[in-house]
Amino acid sequence: VQLVESGGGLVQPGGSLRLSCTASGFTFSWYPMNWYRQAPGKERESVATLSRAGGSTNYAESVKGRFTISRDNAKNTVYLQMNGLKPEDTAVYYCNVRVGWDDYWGQGTQVTVSS
Repeated sequence: VQLVESGGGLVQPGGSLRLSCTASGFTFSWYPMNWYRQAPGKERESVATLSRAGGSTNYAESVKGRFTISRDNAKNTVYLQMNGLKPEDTAVYYCNVRVGWDDYWGQGTQVTVSS
């Protein structure tokens, strides 16, 4: 299983970014996909979860109404559209999938929100 994130960067408050995570090594369409983040000095937290077919989502309260998770099963890719970014969204963002009893993580992509 391999997960590769991209799309992070430096953005001003109120700006937008779209993160991508391309997966390989498993049947992507069979599994829910997740985005997590970890800010400096804090524990990793769940940001958004998306069901296998993309019909069901779950978001952390702190990002509801600003972030949107989506997937393209034909491209084995999950996205996180982030709008209205705030300094407190600064973190390393990770893609995650649970296959069987095992959790798999990407290498992470840094998102920095600062003026």
